[in-house]
Amino acid sequence: MPPVPMRPPPMVEPQGLVWSVVPLLTMGLGAPFSFVYAANKARSWRLAAAGAGYGVAYLADFSTLLTSSSKSAVVLGLLLFLALWVTASIHAFVVRPTVFPRRTPRDWLNQQAVDVAKYRRMLRDEARRLLAEDPALAHELRIGRPDLPRAYDDGGLIDVNHVPAPTLGLLPGMTEELVQKVIRVREETGTFVSVEELAVDADLPPELIHRMAEYTIFLP
Repeated sequence: MPPVPMRPPPMVEPQGLVWSVVPLLTMGLGAPFSFVYAANKARSWRLAAAGAGYGVAYLADFSTLLTSSSKSAVVLGLLLFLALWVTASIHAFVVRPTVFPRRTPRDWLNQQAVDVAKYRRMLRDEARRLLAEDPALAHELRIGRPDLPRAYDDGGLIDVNHVPAPTLGLLPGMTEELVQKVIRVREETGTFVSVEELAVDADLPPELIHRMAEYTIFLP
């Protein structure tokens, strides 16, 4: 399917918002796990150390609460628990932009452009497979002929052997001089069979071969 146009990014990334409230909603008990996840996502040793630190602190606090018979120790343990809960919750909100950076409009526009380019490449690959399997059908579908009315989308292929000069000029790096040279050689020698032969016979710059190969086909 063609790529669906992307909507502008939300003001707050939903995934990042959910992550940031985990310590708050779990009374801080989820902090070690959420910070380890964040460390893996952001490739940050500081976040990994924070997750380990919260884990050790909670284990030590629970050990004190469970084993101590002193009322003051229990009170201190509860205060430490509350402090860890508040600290982990605030810490998560502070580092959220680092772990889940907000995508700017330029980011999603670039991603949309990448998706469209990949989709067009897929169309060219499918058109080439169809050409190899059924050349007659390829002719009927006018693959490689953007200069003619047609319903089939071949992703931007150009049939060097049959398109007029203005269409040849759509190929990457093709100047008016090079287009006229290709037209002249085509009229004198007939059709080409590959982009390499085209480059040799028309004396095209070698650096154009790779760029043109993505878009050229050579129907007999």
